[in-house]
Amino acid sequence: MYEGLRGAIFALMSEQSESRDRWANLWAPWRMEYIEGLDETGDDCFLCRYRDDPDRDKENLVLWRGKGVLVVMNRFPYNGGHALVAPLEHVADLSSLSPETMLEMMEFVRDLQRILKHTINPQGFNIGINIGPCAGAGLPGHVHIHVVPRWVGDTNFMAVMSKTRVVSQHLDELYARLRRTGEEMGLPRPTG
Repeated sequence: MYEGLRGAIFALMSEQSESRDRWANLWAPWRMEYIEGLDETGDDCFLCRYRDDPDRDKENLVLWRGKGVLVVMNRFPYNGGHALVAPLEHVADLSSLSPETMLEMMEFVRDLQRILKHTINPQGFNIGINIGPCAGAGLPGHVHIHVVPRWVGDTNFMAVMSKTRVVSQHLDELYARLRRTGEEMGLPRPTG
């Protein structure tokens, strides 16, 4: 059994090394919502829509709000638990933020990291900011911090061999768990 599996993996790896430019298809029709929702003019920002509609926080996966910040689960995550910490103000870079908002963003990053650690026990985190389209910012007009939980081996054969990510838990279920854990831990801590 293992010889057959090993042979199939070797054949797939050999095939991919022969044609690095070829990608396998993974049908993900749920991504169409994201693609159709992109506004190339920059006039329509999902973070601003979420900011302006607190009655739909659960539907929009807004975990928490602060005085000048909100925390939103990424609807198209790199890993389970991937979330964004963003200012309420629509600004493109850090130099446009007040010191109070920058501090509150980092406090929310810290508290989110603690909640994720307690809830889903990642072994590490990628925490970063992409500013500008050439740096990978998918929403270049509204700066935000990505918090991505990581586990040893989470870049497994799916990503390496088929350029596919596997997200193991439904967003709504994880949203409820993170909200519940935040309440139990008294986090995020109110600022000001």
